[in-house]
Amino acid sequence: MRLSLATRIFLGYAVVLVTFGAVSLFSVTELHRGQVEIRLLSEGYLALSQTAANLDSLQKNQANDTTRLREQSDVAVRRVTIQLARRYFFEQMDRQLDEALSLIRRLEEFAPADEQIFIDDARRRLLELKTKYAAYRETADAAWEVLEQPSPDATTASLLLDRLQVAETALGATIKLLHSSLEARTRQRVALTQERERRTGVAIIGLSVLAIAVGLLATGIAARSLRPVRTLIDGVSRISRGDYSAKLGISGDDEIAVLAREFDAMARSLAEREAQLAQKQEALLRAERLAAAGRVSAQVAHEVRNPLSSIGLNAELLGDQLESASFADPQDASEARRLLAAVTREVDRITEITEEYLKLARLPAPALRSEDLVAIVQSVIGFSREELTRAKVNVTAALPPGPLLIQADEGQLRQVFLNLFRNAREAMTSGGALEVSVAVEGREAVVRVEDTGPGLPPAVRERLFEPFFSTKDRGTGIGLSLSRQIVEAHGGRIGIDESVQQGTAFVMRFPLA
Repeated sequence: MRLSLATRIFLGYAVVLVTFGAVSLFSVTELHRGQVEIRLLSEGYLALSQTAANLDSLQKNQANDTTRLREQSDVAVRRVTIQLARRYFFEQMDRQLDEALSLIRRLEEFAPADEQIFIDDARRRLLELKTKYAAYRETADAAWEVLEQPSPDATTASLLLDRLQVAETALGATIKLLHSSLEARTRQRVALTQERERRTGVAIIGLSVLAIAVGLLATGIAARSLRPVRTLIDGVSRISRGDYSAKLGISGDDEIAVLAREFDAMARSLAEREAQLAQKQEALLRAERLAAAGRVSAQVAHEVRNPLSSIGLNAELLGDQLESASFADPQDASEARRLLAAVTREVDRITEITEEYLKLARLPAPALRSEDLVAIVQSVIGFSREELTRAKVNVTAALPPGPLLIQADEGQLRQVFLNLFRNAREAMTSGGALEVSVAVEGREAVVRVEDTGPGLPPAVRERLFEPFFSTKDRGTGIGLSLSRQIVEAHGGRIGIDESVQQGTAFVMRFPLA
């Protein structure tokens, strides 16, 4: 059974955790053993060895006092020496022996099992020492009682002192054996502890290196398993930028490989769909332009195109002739000039209509470069302000203080803004207010042109950007359709804010540079 990617990564790091946990458990166990060894030495053998040394010192001092008693003839000095021995030596010996037995009992509570034999031997030696000390004390009391007399029997005193010195020698030998045994055991335990610490240190270092190696191995396996994710992210980024030619080519049977294959299939599908959409869009645009051009051509051919040039030329020639002609009645001359001016105006109007139709059918591609949208709007407002003021239209602008860069053709954008300003002026026949604002929303620059005119009914709004649709008596229906083509050629959008209740608000959105 093939494990999933998540399961493999989980198992890898589980092995790492188990390895580090085993190293930690081993370290804690060895640390506890080391603490037991230290306690065994510090609270046990070293303390017992110190007590044995104290007993040995007390015994030696007392042996020296016994030797001085043999040589001392002054009764008063002997009595003082004996009293000091009874008060100090016996008291100290009792305390040291009790302390040694107490240490033995504490050792039995925490000492490891392999130390119980030595502890039992130490207790046996202490009990033997205590027995010999009791016998020594009885011998000392008997000897000291004779020596405290004013005139002791010399033979009896000498015999008792000999027996006391023999007891002291036996007591001292027992203490020395106990002391030597404790010191030897202490050295042995210190050597064992040092060796165990060395082995433990080497083992911990080795296990730590092993754990690190296992961790690095698991990390390497996880990194290798997740390496295709970066390729997948790069592919997604290229798709988001519109590059559908990216092929990941990730092999394998895990989830990432399956996802990569599905991603490649999706990229191919998107590329095919994008090509189809591009073809359809191009065909639709071509059809729309051809339809518009066909309608324009039909109208021009029907109404304007053939007689327009000759009419204009003849009107100019007729005007020149009128300047040199003479009329019997000056009123007839004035009427002739008025009629000729009317003909000229109509010719100019028809010429303007023809130019707009041709411009709609053959709109050139915008020459895009980095332009300041705020500066373009300010320039168009300044250019149109006098005309708007004469029409009693008050212009207000809400513009950001700094530049706002977009990729644009300045001439085409000026044409869009001039057309919107002219429409607003014509909608407010009795004057009004025109508010122009520029703002940033996300990654888009938003231009808003709002007037206080009568507004547009819903039926008109739906067809507002259709070519040749107009609500004006003498309108051509070309301006807004041409404006939409220009805005969309800049990668933007144009529409009407449906939430405005009074007047009309056009909203244009352009991608920031």
